[in-house]
Amino acid sequence: MEHNQSRCPLYARLLKIAVEFLRSKDDMQQLFHRAYLPTHYALPDPPVSAAPCLFALPPHDDVDRVSSLPDALLHNIVSRLPAKDAARTAALSRRWRGVWRSGPLVLVDSSLFPATSAVSSVLAAHPGPFRCVHLTSCYMDEFHDLLTGWLQILADKGIQDLVLVNRRWPFGVALPATFLGMTTLTRLYLGPWMFPDTAGLPSATCFRNLRELGLCNVVMESRDLDFVLDRSPVLETLCVEGNMLRLCLRLVSQSLRCVQIIGCFLEEIFVVDAPLLERLIQSEGFTPNGNFTKLKIGHAPKLQLLGYLELDQRHVLEVGNTIIKAASRVSPSTMVPSVGTLALEVCFGVRNDAKMVPGVLRCFPNIETLHIKSGKTDQSSGKLNLKSWHESGTIECIRSRIKLLVFHDFGGGRGELAFLKFFFESALVLQEVVIVFAAAFSSFEEVESKLESLVSMKRTSETTIVLVAACSDPHGGDIRSFKIGSGFSPTDPFANY
Repeated sequence: MEHNQSRCPLYARLLKIAVEFLRSKDDMQQLFHRAYLPTHYALPDPPVSAAPCLFALPPHDDVDRVSSLPDALLHNIVSRLPAKDAARTAALSRRWRGVWRSGPLVLVDSSLFPATSAVSSVLAAHPGPFRCVHLTSCYMDEFHDLLTGWLQILADKGIQDLVLVNRRWPFGVALPATFLGMTTLTRLYLGPWMFPDTAGLPSATCFRNLRELGLCNVVMESRDLDFVLDRSPVLETLCVEGNMLRLCLRLVSQSLRCVQIIGCFLEEIFVVDAPLLERLIQSEGFTPNGNFTKLKIGHAPKLQLLGYLELDQRHVLEVGNTIIKAASRVSPSTMVPSVGTLALEVCFGVRNDAKMVPGVLRCFPNIETLHIKSGKTDQSSGKLNLKSWHESGTIECIRSRIKLLVFHDFGGGRGELAFLKFFFESALVLQEVVIVFAAAFSSFEEVESKLESLVSMKRTSETTIVLVAACSDPHGGDIRSFKIGSGFSPTDPFANY
């Protein structure tokens, strides 16, 4: 691994950040969690299944109906088989002899053994084009030169959909720059790798067909990400997971529709000009002591779904050219009227954090679904009571817009209850409240006792209250799923209950 690390000075920076971040046992556990995020959990599903098998015709039926199908349908059938079975179809009959080689290649190495030699054989045997290749089972650090050759073959044979995972980490494995020449790519998922330095690459480099990009535990600098985004004119979906280098993400794109960032060290996300952006999802980011994370929203007229916004002293929200604070005055320039679903994370035990809620909600006057995640802290500094919430004034989206409130990680604290009471007393069109209680509760009865005052209080609208146990998914449920987050389906990625 020494040769890869020496070629990439990012490795030294990565270690420095790790040392700065490890201030306590909790910090160490958090960093370990970020560094070893379940990459495979975020990857797209492979297009083939190991379940289908080849069978002989049953004794009572000697008519081969499948072979009479058009070539296009036979290619479709073969493309859904594991590579070894797909190649074996050539032995079925003369009709099938050229089907596998004449159709676009679909290769998933998880069904091959030994994977490395089998991949080399398949890539050499098939003339192309290559429609989809998923390489997730090879130990890339041991075959770096071989990998470079594979990538060149993929580029030469018109690869469209590529998932490339270095199964056995270390951070120092540098991704060959060969992949930057794959101009036919429409979807690309990488991880975990050390991204190649883009400083000296030709400006003509371009992913002119790339529509979906996933970077899972890829160590890269902001300039490298900017390089890729600037040269992807039709990119619609960007997913970044687990980058521990400080990222400053500037979104200038006429095509991006969804950006999903999970478990990254973010210094700034600046939505400069993204006229088609519909979803901006960020979660589980980490901000070492002494650092700040800023989200700045500029031109994003179609932004519909946003979150999680963490309301604490280390996270800053800027709309237009105004930093939103507890006492900020609302104006058209500080509003994002297109957002219909918003997710916030709030420590109700920290008074200054909770005081940010009214100011932030006033920036999003038309939200109909609000997710509130109750953050945890060991440094309680006073809670807002019901009177304090009412003194904050009318919040128009609570009063006349929000129909669904989902309160995550409810712990039964007085600050949480005061907020919910204020919400119930203010909301005129609220239809449903889902309370997802924290794992610390031992039973529904214990939760019901905490919520007794809410259930019995007089509410301004006919509201159904639903109690839900804490999510048992250790990876955070739908919020970490790139497929759900970027699927543009009605499924709410924040609804992991």
